[in-house]
Amino acid sequence: MKIFAHTRWDAAPVLAAVAHLAFDVYLIVGFESRPLWLSAVLGCLYAVSISWNINSISHNFIHTPYFKPRWMNYAFSLLESVAIGFSQTYYHWVHMRHHSGNSDRPDDKGETIDMLSIYRHGRNGEPENVWSYTFLSFFRDSLGDIHKAIARRRPFDAKWGRFELFFFLGLAALALIYDWKAVLFFVPFYYLGNCLSSLNGYYEHLHGDPDEPIAWGVSSHKPFYNWLWFGNGYHAEHHYRPKTHWTKLPTLHEQIKDEQEKAGTHVISTCHALGFMAKENRQSELSHES
Repeated sequence: MKIFAHTRWDAAPVLAAVAHLAFDVYLIVGFESRPLWLSAVLGCLYAVSISWNINSISHNFIHTPYFKPRWMNYAFSLLESVAIGFSQTYYHWVHMRHHSGNSDRPDDKGETIDMLSIYRHGRNGEPENVWSYTFLSFFRDSLGDIHKAIARRRPFDAKWGRFELFFFLGLAALALIYDWKAVLFFVPFYYLGNCLSSLNGYYEHLHGDPDEPIAWGVSSHKPFYNWLWFGNGYHAEHHYRPKTHWTKLPTLHEQIKDEQEKAGTHVISTCHALGFMAKENRQSELSHES
């Protein structure tokens, strides 16, 4: 029986997701035997791992589900929900809205299609400040509205998404019983991880062009970043052809790079999470001011 839907290379993100979940368990189970300073270091790594998973493993799974059997995709969705601490099914819906709007600017009523648009809470047609976007995005989604939106077209998926969420909360409750100090210690790092994911998303679209499909996203072509984050750096290419498998994004880039240059597709020399350090972003801001 064929297990993988696209390529055996998808074994890499699948195993990485399992490793992430094992790491989460170790954080709680090993808390009492570690000094606090080491748990703090691991907490920082935990925060990074949340953003890494959301923007690579979880993200690619949305567009190109890894498995051929449907039940395996639902099982992996549940695994991911526990690993990242949020329903993968709910995230799927939010992310597909993101691709419907492609970080669009507000309409006449001040609304955007994309719930994650960097312009949604900005002023005068400008992107929101990076720091408010980073630290407030976590509190802006309404789980009830997301559930209802999914239920209108896919009732089973809405129920599965709710099951994923409650399954995670149930495990979190068991973890509290096992070692409540450990859980409370890592809660701030959980929030920080979601903030890092928002920071990553901000620079995936800052200086992108919401009106030009080939320039909707912002790319980083750094080899190590794309190896570690399973192709997430090819973000402009991904938004232009969302169904392209993560292993084929470098090839797509080579095919369209001339068109990208003509369209002014923005490319940065850092990973997205460090976009505030990218000289290309500073140059664009100076150019805009002048």
